[in-house]
Amino acid sequence: MTVPKGKRMAISIQENMAINVCPGPIQPIRQISAYFPRVSTTSNLTDSLLSNPSGCPSGAVGETAHEGLLSPPSVGPAGSGGTLSAMSSMDTSIEVDSCDSDDNTSLGTLEFELLYETATSSLHCTVIRAKGLKPMDFNGLADPYVKLHLLPGPCKANKLKTKIVKNTLNPVWNETLTYCGITVEDMYRKTLRVSVCDEDKLTHNEFIGESRVALRRVKPDKPKHYNICLEHPPPLSSPTAMSSALRGISCYLKEWDSEQQCNLEERGRLLLYLQFLPPFQNSEKEGQKDAKEQAKGGLCVGVRRCAHLAAMDVNGFSDPYVKIYLKPDLKKKSKHKTGVIKKTLNPEFNEEFFYEITFNELSTKTLEVTVWDYDLGRSNDFIGGVSLGCNSQGDALQHWIDCLKNKGQKVERWHTLTNDLPGSTI
Repeated sequence: MTVPKGKRMAISIQENMAINVCPGPIQPIRQISAYFPRVSTTSNLTDSLLSNPSGCPSGAVGETAHEGLLSPPSVGPAGSGGTLSAMSSMDTSIEVDSCDSDDNTSLGTLEFELLYETATSSLHCTVIRAKGLKPMDFNGLADPYVKLHLLPGPCKANKLKTKIVKNTLNPVWNETLTYCGITVEDMYRKTLRVSVCDEDKLTHNEFIGESRVALRRVKPDKPKHYNICLEHPPPLSSPTAMSSALRGISCYLKEWDSEQQCNLEERGRLLLYLQFLPPFQNSEKEGQKDAKEQAKGGLCVGVRRCAHLAAMDVNGFSDPYVKIYLKPDLKKKSKHKTGVIKKTLNPEFNEEFFYEITFNELSTKTLEVTVWDYDLGRSNDFIGGVSLGCNSQGDALQHWIDCLKNKGQKVERWHTLTNDLPGSTI
């Protein structure tokens, strides 16, 4: 473009901004961890260097590998050398999820302790403190809290949450969160997800980092201490990264896990205690004013609590209550019902019911316990149930036998609610 003599070339505002803002291609900024990578055993870089495709001597290969790992990468055209390609293959071998990574250390660390009590079938998680959390607010601080989830399992039924500590990056909680109804099988196949979030009143709460612990590593009745780095959520596995055999195994395990989850975990669990009171012990029981009941004895059924119930309402919760029957019930007088607890998936009832019955009659009776969701103005929803008697199976049968063997003692046990209850009243 030629400009007449004595005239200045005019540049528009758009051209001026384009010149100032776009000086050229922007190169990515290297991190410190890229200069000191940890090469995994499956690294492609080691295989490519040892195979020596260029035919150079072995000493030159060693020098090239040493320079590629410790020297910064040279930026140039794709065909100018092998340094850039070596660095690209080296990047794929860096363990991004390790605690030495810049991304993970910038999220902070979390200290907590796990204890599983076999006597009460409960898992206690004591959240102690966090250090060096990532700033999430404009003031360079955060309002952190910790959430717990049991995987696999419904989110709202398994969520526990600590208190919120305001304006700090090094919060101290010293708070114990407890999961009830956790069996030994759950400890072998479940994972505890511990996530740290930042509370925002005006917008949605922000995610800071998480850590996942396999519960099978926690020994029963022995506390286990953890002090680990927070990580980003794991990415979804790519089907191209696995062989066809691994993909088939993965699909089979997912289908099996979803089937077990639907049959067992989706309904929830129920904590009951049974106690057969002989006539001489029943006469001393407080609150029993009927002389016939005191002379005959009977069965005492205690409904303690439920855990991890299925959500039946739109809000993701339920309004649960429990009904019990002692069948066969020709006169239909054995029905008892607890109170309704609103908007919860882990209700605590602590209610007790008494049946006047002899010890010999118990061998022909079946105790049906069902959990329902109360709905105003329409029929209640069936959540799950369990049947206890001589014709039952598994834990239900064992619970009934233990009650008959231990007269006068309270026998307490957790039961898994099933969707299909044979001979139920639904």
